Amino acid sequence: MSNELKYLAEQTAKGRMSRREFVGRTSALGVSAALAGAMLGSAARAEEPVKGGKLSAGMQGGESTNTLDPALAASEVPFAVNMTWGETLVEVNEKGELSMRLAEEVSSSPDATQWKFKIRQGVTFHNGATMTAEDVVATLKRHTDEKSQSGALGIVQGIADMKAEGDMVTLTLTSGNADLPFLMADYHLIIQPGGGVDNPAAGIGTGPYSVTENQPGVRHGFTRYAGYWDPSIGHADEVEILVINDNTARTAALQSGQIHMMNRVDPKIVELLKGVPGISIHSAAGRGHYVFIMHCDKEPFANNDLRMALKYAIKRQEMVDKILGGYGSIGNDFPINAAYPLFDDTIPQREYDAAKAAEYYKKSGHDGSPIVLQVAAGAFPGAIEAAQLFQQSAQAAGIPLEIKREPDDGYWSNVWNVAPFCASYWGGRPVQDQMYSTAYLSTADWNDTKFYDKHFDEVLIAARAELDQTKRKAMYSELAHILRDTGGVIVPMFNDWVEAVSDKVGGWFADPNGELMDGKALVKCWLKA
Repeated sequence: MSNELKYLAEQTAKGRMSRREFVGRTSALGVSAALAGAMLGSAARAEEPVKGGKLSAGMQGGESTNTLDPALAASEVPFAVNMTWGETLVEVNEKGELSMRLAEEVSSSPDATQWKFKIRQGVTFHNGATMTAEDVVATLKRHTDEKSQSGALGIVQGIADMKAEGDMVTLTLTSGNADLPFLMADYHLIIQPGGGVDNPAAGIGTGPYSVTENQPGVRHGFTRYAGYWDPSIGHADEVEILVINDNTARTAALQSGQIHMMNRVDPKIVELLKGVPGISIHSAAGRGHYVFIMHCDKEPFANNDLRMALKYAIKRQEMVDKILGGYGSIGNDFPINAAYPLFDDTIPQREYDAAKAAEYYKKSGHDGSPIVLQVAAGAFPGAIEAAQLFQQSAQAAGIPLEIKREPDDGYWSNVWNVAPFCASYWGGRPVQDQMYSTAYLSTADWNDTKFYDKHFDEVLIAARAELDQTKRKAMYSELAHILRDTGGVIVPMFNDWVEAVSDKVGGWFADPNGELMDGKALVKCWLKA
């Protein structure tokens, strides 16, 4: 109870919870008003940022093949690394609201076909050059080039014209998009000098820390950039990310004090860690989801009857219980849940049905040869065990699922988006359009199910420009039905972010947008005195 009370007090001190909510929550815990008040006062004093020291994170999700090119960031370590040295025009905060970063103001035409971003003045890159509107345009243009292999390709393709005039960037779209500012928060769209065209992996940005060491798959080191424009973040003198893919080793590093925070706590050890002095467990429910992806353009998965057989052959609640330890919720074979605006909660939940799975499998005409599912421990926490559960439930339906275990190193470059059937995860996106445009639009570079549907594309693009929210919700519902019934993604579960943090860390708060405070824990937290 003491850790929970402390956490509630800290959230209230930061303004993320009202005092009335705090009183209500603490009363429910049986805490006296006097003790609650004392904790709140203590939290208010303790949450003054402390400057200096070295803040360390131990993370799963890094490989020797990682690069500092933001366009290619595909797993958790590159994401967090880039969030440490780079910045985007805007960001989405923990409340789902848009916050200004390298842009000071955002405005649009009434039909949302033209957007203007006023670029912040006096911001410098780590090489000393002043950031300009021209750098912003050059950055966005680089991501429109298919040769860049950018994960943001599906987002920026809808921009017909980009123009820099003084401190203003004007983006003219092929059709209206009410969500465009949220799309500009995509973590691939880090602003780089000259757009990063000459050297996209230079690691030079405008963030609070500059890169001092880059050992992919091992360690990433940073020092505070003296010329950084925002004094409210970037508190430690140095920060580092240690790549520790092994769950046991990562946990040991936290307990020994080698690191101050870790991502992806194995649900099986959550209760054990809760009893360790000096360590707190934090969880945040959001849009992240664990998936099994099938390439719709490759046999045998080009047959939708086979895809449907596999969708009915998975026990979703069992996975939430056994793999996530209850830290999550069941999925429904499309990448959207109630955390998204305009979510349709009337879509029927798909359940395990061995008879239906067997019926679809027979209808597919599959020859009975093993259906190979490629998976690595680092695909998502518990991925191997989840695949084994899938294998068992599929076998009960007469489907010959075979698991092929792959090494963690190289998985995101050699297996994901390459193999026809594999395990993966998505962190989700702030709005539905961004999630669909990144992973399911026919032209998206990260269309990892190779799902090509002309009608789906047309509805998605039309939904962007629809300003009537009722009509827009209906369009997103149609997209969900299409993916659920014809797509190549199996979404058994939405995961909570479960992380362990040393009590020496100040400034921590729950962020549903992504792991380790949406990749910004090292930037926003500090070491207590």
